[in-house]
Amino acid sequence: MTPARNHLVWDWNGTLLNDLSLVVASTNVAFASVGGPAVTADEHRVRFRRPIADYYAEVLGRAVDDDAFGRLDRIFHDAYRTGLTTCELAHDAGVAMAAWPGSQSLLSMWFHEELVPTVHTYGLTGHFVRVDGLRASVGGDRKAESLRRHLTELGVDGRDVVLIGDSVDDADAAVSVGGRAVLYTGGFTDPARLRASGHPVADTLSEAVGLAATLP
Repeated sequence: MTPARNHLVWDWNGTLLNDLSLVVASTNVAFASVGGPAVTADEHRVRFRRPIADYYAEVLGRAVDDDAFGRLDRIFHDAYRTGLTTCELAHDAGVAMAAWPGSQSLLSMWFHEELVPTVHTYGLTGHFVRVDGLRASVGGDRKAESLRRHLTELGVDGRDVVLIGDSVDDADAAVSVGGRAVLYTGGFTDPARLRASGHPVADTLSEAVGLAATLP
């Protein structure tokens, strides 16, 4: 079956890459550096959102300005890099990617210069017509503007796009360009929050691709 929307944009962290445990551990390293509390994976999935500075401020109980967030972000990423080799792809990532009949690309809010070689290490580069990560020194912002740039570089109309990701921010980004989203429950966001968003929700990546192929 040829889908109505012929280009699929994948999210990376928490979607194709199963790195929730590492993200939570690294977040707790950042919180501990300023005397903050530790969060569990379940708490993280309920509270996490973008801009990430807002999430940090809620957990820490105080404002997190740009300078403070920059320091926390560096601590987080230093811890994340240390543990990255322990992460595996989502169990059905390869099957799901192979099932999509159109073109595919990858857009992550992780640093571009680290994303590209990591995607290659997992043997996925050949699946994508383009791979884009964050081209900035500090992360944490929303995805919409990055998606617009990504599609402009591809020459793809947003109305032809489905994005598969694990956060409501992924869906907001897709809607902002006229696209659709399927949200995956295996990542950083509590499934109840995803279902409450009104977007299609899938418990596996294979199911997500199946839903993406049916969207008008």
